[in-house]
Amino acid sequence: MKISLEWLNEYLDRPVDRDEAERLLTEQGFPIEESDEASDGVVDVEVTSNRSDCLSHVGVAREIVAGSDRRMAWPDDRAATAGTESVEQAARVDNEATDLCPLYTARVIHGVKVGSSPAWMARRLEAVGLRSVNNVVDVTNYVLLETGQPLHAFDMVRLAGRRIVVRRAARGESFVAIDGSKHMLDEQVLVIADDAQPVAVAGVMGGVESEVGPDTADVLLESAIFDPLAVRRASRKLKLASDSSYRFERGVDPLGVEVASRRAAALICQVAGGRLAPGVISVGGDAPSSRAVTMRVDRCRALLGLDLDGDRMVDLLERLGLNPRLAGGRIACSIPSFRLDLDREVDLVEEVARLHGLDQIQVNERIRIVARPVTPNVAARQCLGRVLTAHGFHETITSTFLLPRYGDPFVPDGARAVRVDESRSGGGGSVLRPSLLPSLLVCRKSNQDAGNTHLNLYEVASTWSRRDADIAERQVLAMISDVSSDSDVADQRQKMMRRMRGTLEELASNLVGRNAIAFAAAPVKNLESSARIELHGRQVGVAGIADAALQNMFGIHGPVAVAELDLAALIEKYPPLPQVVRLPRFPAVERDLSIVVQDAVRWDDIKRLVQPVDTPLLEDLVFLTIYRGMPVPPGYKSVSFRMIFRSADTTLRHEQVDKQIGEVVDRLKRELNAELREGG
Repeated sequence: MKISLEWLNEYLDRPVDRDEAERLLTEQGFPIEESDEASDGVVDVEVTSNRSDCLSHVGVAREIVAGSDRRMAWPDDRAATAGTESVEQAARVDNEATDLCPLYTARVIHGVKVGSSPAWMARRLEAVGLRSVNNVVDVTNYVLLETGQPLHAFDMVRLAGRRIVVRRAARGESFVAIDGSKHMLDEQVLVIADDAQPVAVAGVMGGVESEVGPDTADVLLESAIFDPLAVRRASRKLKLASDSSYRFERGVDPLGVEVASRRAAALICQVAGGRLAPGVISVGGDAPSSRAVTMRVDRCRALLGLDLDGDRMVDLLERLGLNPRLAGGRIACSIPSFRLDLDREVDLVEEVARLHGLDQIQVNERIRIVARPVTPNVAARQCLGRVLTAHGFHETITSTFLLPRYGDPFVPDGARAVRVDESRSGGGGSVLRPSLLPSLLVCRKSNQDAGNTHLNLYEVASTWSRRDADIAERQVLAMISDVSSDSDVADQRQKMMRRMRGTLEELASNLVGRNAIAFAAAPVKNLESSARIELHGRQVGVAGIADAALQNMFGIHGPVAVAELDLAALIEKYPPLPQVVRLPRFPAVERDLSIVVQDAVRWDDIKRLVQPVDTPLLEDLVFLTIYRGMPVPPGYKSVSFRMIFRSADTTLRHEQVDKQIGEVVDRLKRELNAELREGG
């Protein structure tokens, strides 16, 4: 923010020179970027984004007053009214978007003579980098830089119907800005329109159709408040920026709208002649009520490490116009409307620190560091990453937003997608993702197009869905995997699911405990060969092969195994409680079996029959492989598994094991029509 010292001193009861101004501002948190030694004396003050009140000469003058024993000298905003036609008779204003324009005011000045600005005004504007245009336009720029409130002047004759309408643009409307650039508008842009067309983009820039020119005689003066987000969105969308949009994006003083309007009207009458119509049109809500923030004296001392008494704090806050009142160890402050940054107790603590002097806060040469162990939540996530990385998975970080065609198929039953304004998503889409799987599949497609196939990806992030008025957010783990294989598609699918299952079982073993999860075949939307993933009997996720429709939607070649699990359920019990057992005293006996069953038979069906309670010597059951091909007939498969037997009391004899194996084979034949494979 460039500040002219000549201009600044107009608002101080006694002048400040460059050295003192730079010292005071720097000490109070406004460092000087550069200073100009020219005769007018200009300093470039760095203003943080939360201090929009200092984007003006009056705002900087307030800081000079707070740091010294000066007083403010307020500019004259009085203007005589003339004529019998009131402002309501001269113009009409309708505000159809009060959510984006809480307040719109208009004044009318008749009989102005547009010409050159006085030398003093042109000199001050040019000193801070603005070109003089004409006396009316220069007044709006002058008051902007004086008070921080943007204004705009319209040529009344060029306003169709002598009417102002604050509204959202209609899709397809066009607009030509003062700088000559042409723009197509839509419903996301707030405009100032007349009876025929948009004449300004609200808070950003006026249009050529209604700009003040040499022939202008009657002026409508706008002073308003616009929603910062709406202004920022329009500015970025149209690639238009101005001194006005810069200030509206950061927030303006809601009570400064009327002050700036009166000041600008007085100046226009002073430098361009004209008669101010009596009254002001004001459309919108009521003025905001005053805010109060309280600070505890002891809390301020503790945060700053300074032994300041309450009276000293009151004195410092009084300089800022906060009207502090000390009672019972607390200081209650009435926050001025222009201090949009003061909301919490700690904000007042910062003000005390600024005015007392940041350089007077003692810096300890030594700091005490307490080493604390990693929290279980963080340790669990680290463990998850190690396990999946060891299994060949690569972590991804993808966009939170999806295109609706990708997100809608994954919305849970009975819920709806959470939709957002697409302009706020950076072009990523208008739906908050209800699942991580579409993000991973999009990533998979990108790698496929680059020739990088047969990869395994995972991501841990949030998903969202809406039920009635409630939005549910949950953290999930999603995985996709495929295999490089020359075998047929059916065999590829088996390998993928076995790999996914094995990875998830080891992950659960590390996070929850051994044999913590189980897989139960069940239909799942968008998946084939699907299963529910259950943790101690409770469903925590799903797994399966992406069906043909899903593969086509994302343009993926070949089958892909996917899984998605509730992260909280996986890590809430971390670390798992170790299970300690006595080391076995006697050797185990291992037997491998291969049985031929129909393709539809699942491993869970076999496992259920092999591990009943009446097989007491069976210590473990291990899946080995599946084989299809000669001599196994079509429609059948050979399933191989290993049975491990052990006794806690003695060394087993073969006849003891053979008896139990025989019972297992009988059950498999009886229940599944299984046949013992020759040589198995």
